[in-house]
Amino acid sequence: MSSSGRGARYWVSAWLPVAIAIGLVACESTTMFGADHTDGPLRHIWEWIFGHVGNERWRLIHAIIRKSGHFAGYGLIGLAWLRAWRKSLPAATFLRAASLALLGTALVASSDEFHQSFLPNRTASPYDVLLDCVGAVVLMTLAYLILRMRRRHRLARAA
Repeated sequence: MSSSGRGARYWVSAWLPVAIAIGLVACESTTMFGADHTDGPLRHIWEWIFGHVGNERWRLIHAIIRKSGHFAGYGLIGLAWLRAWRKSLPAATFLRAASLALLGTALVASSDEFHQSFLPNRTASPYDVLLDCVGAVVLMTLAYLILRMRRRHRLARAA
């Protein structure tokens, strides 16, 4: 057992989702996931589900799909960081754990964008980092609201 009374299994369970999330970002931050490579497969899926779409309209849809991926993906990364910090610092307030989670998310997003600046078919954008962080804040806020509702419900049942 570690000095805090928690074994290695506990720490692995706390931080493995964060490590997996960072690994997924590293895998997706390649030339193979550039817009030029996702355009065809995503359009094929879109048209299979919704029918034909013109080129001009498709460019907008493709951009929305990709940016939605940033928002949702980094939202989940923010939740992984939040879970890890809450398990690692159980006495910390939600706000402190969420702040640390947002910092971790911002560091991963910034590193991802920096890495993409070296790839020939990728671009780096501070707006993507902002979008990533907003996704994390939104999902962490939803988590906070859900936890508060569950806590109220438990307190009401106990009374």
